[in-house]
Amino acid sequence: RPWILGCMPFIAVAYFFLWFLPPFTSLRGLWYTTFFCLFQALATFFQVPYTALTMILTPSPRERDSATAYRMTMEMAGTLVGATLHGLIVSGAHQSQQCEDAVLPRSAAVSPDATRLYCIAAAVVAMTYPVCGGLLCLGVKEPPDSSAPASGQGLSFLAGLGITVRHPPYLSLVVSFLLISAAVQVEESYFVLFCMHASRLHDHIQNLVLTILVSAVLSTPLWEWVLQRFGKRTSAFGICVMVPASVLLVAVPSAPVAYVVAFFSGVSIAVSLLLPWSMLPNVVDDFQLQQQQHGPGVETIFYSSYVFFTKLAGAGALGISTLSLEFAGYKAGACQQTEEVVFTLKVLIGAVPTCMIIIGLCILMFGPSPRVPSQDIPCQLKLRRRTSYSLA
Repeated sequence: RPWILGCMPFIAVAYFFLWFLPPFTSLRGLWYTTFFCLFQALATFFQVPYTALTMILTPSPRERDSATAYRMTMEMAGTLVGATLHGLIVSGAHQSQQCEDAVLPRSAAVSPDATRLYCIAAAVVAMTYPVCGGLLCLGVKEPPDSSAPASGQGLSFLAGLGITVRHPPYLSLVVSFLLISAAVQVEESYFVLFCMHASRLHDHIQNLVLTILVSAVLSTPLWEWVLQRFGKRTSAFGICVMVPASVLLVAVPSAPVAYVVAFFSGVSIAVSLLLPWSMLPNVVDDFQLQQQQHGPGVETIFYSSYVFFTKLAGAGALGISTLSLEFAGYKAGACQQTEEVVFTLKVLIGAVPTCMIIIGLCILMFGPSPRVPSQDIPCQLKLRRRTSYSLA
């Protein structure tokens, strides 16, 4: 909890300066790069203990899955509310601009009114970070485990990382969702560019993004029910919904098809976000029940390493795809892009996510799976004795 509470003010400051326009012009690229990296690092400091708190809420796998579903629903709802609020505040700074010239004017200065509106929107969103962090720390307690051995010594991070990555169910989970999460990030990142340059859906972009967010929020409780009713591996096939939808959009880039694709993409994104965080506690339980020689605190290594690997995979996928657009001749700000750029966008939206999702699902389906602990009292007591509540 000290990590959560301590990083909140700094996250708020970093987020605000991401939207602040510095008075100098020569080093603005360095300014935004610095604060973006700082914001991502601080967000990771928050995300690792925040997600690992799931382990201390209850020893029941079913209750952990339910808590994870509530958490993911609220996260996506918060994203929807924040994006809507931010968009409403800055909407006055934008005018409808038709793309008539070959290249948009690059020397247009940012108006003081637009700068002020973006600062107000950034300040409003930034204030929610310390408020929500404080509510989390006040509302979630970390009960001491009286049955935990007082002499237990935790592993160092490097030693624990070497042990955890050799755990077969964890390795299968990480590799599969590295591919799936990278595919989802590529799909999300280039969906707007595809709508602008490959399908001529400029006027529908905001509504399409809103459709994705709303469908993701509304479908998360449904996926939790499917997860409980049919199992987690069966629920993973819901990620495949994105594949035919993306291929259909590439083949028929029209507005009605785009809205259908946006809806099903949100449904698929919801299960791709919910499923790994529901499976990770089972992997930790399986490891703790099998490895008796390791001390407490190992669950934080599982969570932190998973966050690291997923962020690394997402950054690598986005970096490679950005280079692909660069080599294809993409020009930022240009209204008309070359045929090579349009073809590259179609590949990034259709073929790349499809291949990555299929490979990831094959690894998840055929790889080793964790054993869900039984609900009998001796097993729960055995698990509780080896679960550490030392996050605080």
